Amino acid sequence: MKRKKIAVLTGAGVSAESGISTFRDSDGLWENHNVQDVASIEGWYRNPSLVLDFYNARRRQLADVRPNAAHIAIAELEQDYDVTVVTQNVDNLHERAGSTRIIHLHGELTKVRPENCCNDRDGFSEATVFDIGADEIHIGDMAPNGAQLRPHIVWFGEAVPKIEAAIDAVEAADILLIVGTSLQVYPAAGLYRYAGADTPIYIIDPKDLAVRDSRLTHIKDVATKGMETFKKLINSKS
Repeated sequence: MKRKKIAVLTGAGVSAESGISTFRDSDGLWENHNVQDVASIEGWYRNPSLVLDFYNARRRQLADVRPNAAHIAIAELEQDYDVTVVTQNVDNLHERAGSTRIIHLHGELTKVRPENCCNDRDGFSEATVFDIGADEIHIGDMAPNGAQLRPHIVWFGEAVPKIEAAIDAVEAADILLIVGTSLQVYPAAGLYRYAGADTPIYIIDPKDLAVRDSRLTHIKDVATKGMETFKKLINSKS
């Protein structure tokens, strides 16, 4: 029997229970920094040293946290389903939990690339992206092409090169699961609209939803507990 496809769209809420704090649109701050200073292309041009220091600190933080039960439960879905994770998060907790097919919409914290290079429809060329783990980068650290290294992060003011791959995953899904995102940051917030007319959509979020759609089932809980409920729901329908 052909396995059903699940597309899992994740946001900050799935990593919050691991202790990773992210900015919230309500105050525009991320770790007490103005988001526009540390997460926009304009901020990079204004003060690249500040931006590099900020992401150096985020990598150190990431090295000290672990995947939580929600990450693990999402990875375990691969035992019975064909799963693609589309994440807005820049951490590597899905990978560390065991998920094998992951689309990082907003880049990856442990990776860097030349500031002058190079993206296409499927994302940045792997030849130009370097995994540095928890290491630091500073002004004067150059890529092989001689350009300054920068975080491999999609900042405000930049295109999202993997959005087409994410749309393809949602369109192909038999089930769409959304975990820990308020569906307010675009273009990711609009991805659920690409699900098929008969595709069930489950949203795990402790807050009230800002969207209305007849396909939606709202599991009003945090990610770890919500994943337990989701598994029971789909097991009862399989």
